[in-house]
Amino acid sequence: MRYTRSTALAATAAAALMALAGCSSSGDDSDGAGGGDVDLKVWMATQEPTQKEAIDTVIADFEAANPGITVTLEERAVDSHKDALRQVAGTDSGPDIYWYWEGPGLGGELVENGMSLDLTEYYDQYKWEDRFSDAALAGITQYGGFDGIPWTMQGEAIYYNKTLFEQAGISETPATYEDLVAAADKLVAAGITPIQFGGTVNWHVMRLLDALIETKCGADLADTLNTTQAGWDTEECVTEAFTELKTWGDTYLNEGFMGINNDDSSQLFYTGEAAMAFEGTWFDSNVAENGMNPDEVGIFTFPTDTGRLYGFGEGFYVNATTTHADEAAKFLDFGTATASQEKVVGAWAAMSVNNEVDPSTDNALHGLWPDIFNAATGLYVNNDQNLSLDQTTEYWRIQNSVLTGDIAPADAGAEFQKFVDAN
Repeated sequence: MRYTRSTALAATAAAALMALAGCSSSGDDSDGAGGGDVDLKVWMATQEPTQKEAIDTVIADFEAANPGITVTLEERAVDSHKDALRQVAGTDSGPDIYWYWEGPGLGGELVENGMSLDLTEYYDQYKWEDRFSDAALAGITQYGGFDGIPWTMQGEAIYYNKTLFEQAGISETPATYEDLVAAADKLVAAGITPIQFGGTVNWHVMRLLDALIETKCGADLADTLNTTQAGWDTEECVTEAFTELKTWGDTYLNEGFMGINNDDSSQLFYTGEAAMAFEGTWFDSNVAENGMNPDEVGIFTFPTDTGRLYGFGEGFYVNATTTHADEAAKFLDFGTATASQEKVVGAWAAMSVNNEVDPSTDNALHGLWPDIFNAATGLYVNNDQNLSLDQTTEYWRIQNSVLTGDIAPADAGAEFQKFVDAN
């Protein structure tokens, strides 16, 4: 049985589809090199320079090995990518292959809406179950079939500037939440911004709220709140989490964080103006590309005291409307094969989803992640992947309203539960 949710995707608007004019239908071969040639359309979120070089390498190698198949890559900013996919779901205007997150609230919405092709026959043909770990496959099989193919397993943790920690008199990385607050207080006392966030992209600050819910509610109750969307109005830990969020916003985040995006706020970390950044494995490359010495940066898990690591999976999905499913599967097989992954490991994450590929060694930060993953007792997932689109939008509204003082922390949980129950 395939996964279903009570919240369906919003109906596709004609005006929204017009915004995508110029994007060829997934069944259009007219861009190929000649009669019978195939042009695969692939959609991804905008890639950082290292990532762009890596995906271009995969595409070029694939085209060289498969004459008659070309791959056209289209990139969009994160939110625009989400919007574009939702707009073309259920139509023939989308790509042949699309990159997306794996959680029920993002990839799952498109699976429910029938946009994802179940790839079971290709898993059998290419023996993909042997290629990927159980952990990597968990996000692919959660809907009852094989929706997509693993591309990354992303962990999210606190990156910190070793020099700024030393200046503030912090000699050990925080092991408990109380240690983290004490470290933030020392940084403030030293005149250093403890941690940076960009509030105009709601999912950035959401990471802090998600971690605080895990911290204050514990793993089991946090899972119940986040996956069944029940109890937000009755559990005292919810109020405690929102109270802590307000404290962080008032005391420890960069000034004016609500008015800038994550790219701008990250500059504060790169330039040594903020001591910490709550980011994921992709940030390893960003640190180096923005002029920091990776040896001067450390990583520690946000100390929720549950032992679980914050993170998520990303995959490539095949559009159910494609007329090039065989070619799409061939491309995904090529891109996740050992030879390809050995070339690009480290571009998107420290570790490859391919069992046979060793972690990258070209960045000192990559070497920190295997121990972090191995030490984790489990995983808790970003809430925009747990919640439906409408619920996520309300979660963000309440999050931001608490930070701006428009909603009291004590009222936040009840406000969210009221929305969930009404919808």
